[in-house]
Amino acid sequence: MAKKSAGLLMFRRVSGGVEVFLVHPGGPFWARKDEGAWSIPKGEYAPGEDPLETAKREFQEETGFQAGGDLIPLTPRKQPSGKVISAWAVEGDCDASAIKSNTFSMEWPPRSGKQQEFPEVDRAGWFTIPAAKEKILKGQAPFLDELKEILKRKG
Repeated sequence: MAKKSAGLLMFRRVSGGVEVFLVHPGGPFWARKDEGAWSIPKGEYAPGEDPLETAKREFQEETGFQAGGDLIPLTPRKQPSGKVISAWAVEGDCDASAIKSNTFSMEWPPRSGKQQEFPEVDRAGWFTIPAAKEKILKGQAPFLDELKEILKRKG
């Protein structure tokens, strides 16, 4: 069975349009990757868990911020890995430079026998939708297009 993740795509209205909030994964694998490496804050959930509650929890764990307000369901998207991501858009604002992420432990360097702690998210940023499309993982880009269409319809 495919793994499932849930996350929140926070957006804010600014003069000149809309910006979205994305996070960059922490750890040595992602350290030198930028374009095509960013993500919405999200995490996996187990069968029987509520995806929306998971999305809210993961947003807080990865950023240190709570997201509130009207949640707009987005179409779940199957990723190139086979994982399915459920996402909700939410209008909000937070200081990207002030994120506080939980950590994970892994053996590093490889085969060294040493465990090191790394933040799940090492940085965050606000991006226009065109800039976000350059930064975000390919499989998550359709969330940006869908948000843009929803906001266009709502005016």
